[in-house]
Amino acid sequence: MQHNRANLADVGSFLAIAKHRSFRRAGLELGVSASALSHALKGLETRLGVRLLNRTNRSVTLTAAGEELFAAVDAPFASIGSAVEALNRHRGAPAGRIRLNVLEHASVLLLAPVLPIFLARYPDVEIDIRVSNHLIDVVEAGADAGIRYGDTVPEDMIAQRLSADIRWFVVGAPAYLEAVGVPKVPGDLRSHRCLRIRLGNDQIYHWEFETADATVAIDVPGALTLDSTELVVALARAGAGLAYLPEPSVAPLISDGALRTVLDDWSPAGAGFHIYYPGRRQLPTGLRLLIALIRELRPLGL
Repeated sequence: MQHNRANLADVGSFLAIAKHRSFRRAGLELGVSASALSHALKGLETRLGVRLLNRTNRSVTLTAAGEELFAAVDAPFASIGSAVEALNRHRGAPAGRIRLNVLEHASVLLLAPVLPIFLARYPDVEIDIRVSNHLIDVVEAGADAGIRYGDTVPEDMIAQRLSADIRWFVVGAPAYLEAVGVPKVPGDLRSHRCLRIRLGNDQIYHWEFETADATVAIDVPGALTLDSTELVVALARAGAGLAYLPEPSVAPLISDGALRTVLDDWSPAGAGFHIYYPGRRQLPTGLRLLIALIRELRPLGL
């Protein structure tokens, strides 16, 4: 097969499909339609004379030939991408696009205060952010990096701290506490209405408490189980029950009296936010600049 630009572009399409095992997700990464990717792959397979993928309505898998091609070209294509990205240092102004997968808490508390300044400072850098509390493989999802609490970062990733540790509080509306009572120790929560938390792995979070002498995790009762902080805060303010939330999410509401903290002596400090990414790749310029700005502005301390 004669090598030309079209072949290289189609190999790049094949790599995206192979990484995601999905034409739709690969198309989102590359900014093209799934049908365009299908057409490019068919052309590549025709020119090579071998089938690279097995496709059904439910799955996309690599053939033996596809596995061989993927193993041979993945690293070289990554090196080409890194080399092109490195040329940004010769530009008058940084440019390019970065993709992030970010927890809901991090999007509001960490990125929202920083992004307006970042965009004003680096107007040619595009940022594509997916907000999700699910534990997503950032590489498979086509992201350059993810932001999570430090104790949930995958072990095979490089991580950088972006915030100080964060304290967690149990809060309730004054009307709720007056009607139901104020818990004095974590065990008292078993007689309260609580807004339960669903984690990114679909498990129900057990509220954690600690003092100098004790540590306890409570599977709190409650009719509502949620994975949206905005909804939890709204329901807590309305008196639907007690909520367990990071201090920065509720500090303004505590200050103006809309919510009150309870069990303060038991409130733990959890791991702060960390950004993480594969160690084998050179960081995109835009990502390096974003990390530097967060560490400069320190919206949650550092």
